[in-house]
Amino acid sequence: MAKLSLFERRRRRVRTALKSRAGGKPRLSVHRTGKHIYAQIIDDAGGKTVAAASTLGVKPSGANVDAAAKVGETIAAAAKKAGVTAVVFDRGGYLFHGRVKALADAARAGGLEF
Repeated sequence: MAKLSLFERRRRRVRTALKSRAGGKPRLSVHRTGKHIYAQIIDDAGGKTVAAASTLGVKPSGANVDAAAKVGETIAAAAKKAGVTAVVFDRGGYLFHGRVKALADAARAGGLEF
């Protein structure tokens, strides 16, 4: 078995901890790249993506805190439309600061509970 990167180890550790305390709630998963940030609300029990948002087609586009906050607002609105109010936050292997924190704060302000 190949040695896992620190990022991959952190991502698996976070996901394992989430599964134990999810309690049937959907998961708000965050992925960020150098140019964009993506968010999905995933129902793991059904294996379906309930809602998704990213910086791909919105203004401001790009990889900054303002764009991440806009994605957080968008995902909260999409979740409300889909009937989801409570989620567990899956930050993946990313540290909870900067763009990831801005997205989470905007989603909370938009009405998501986590």
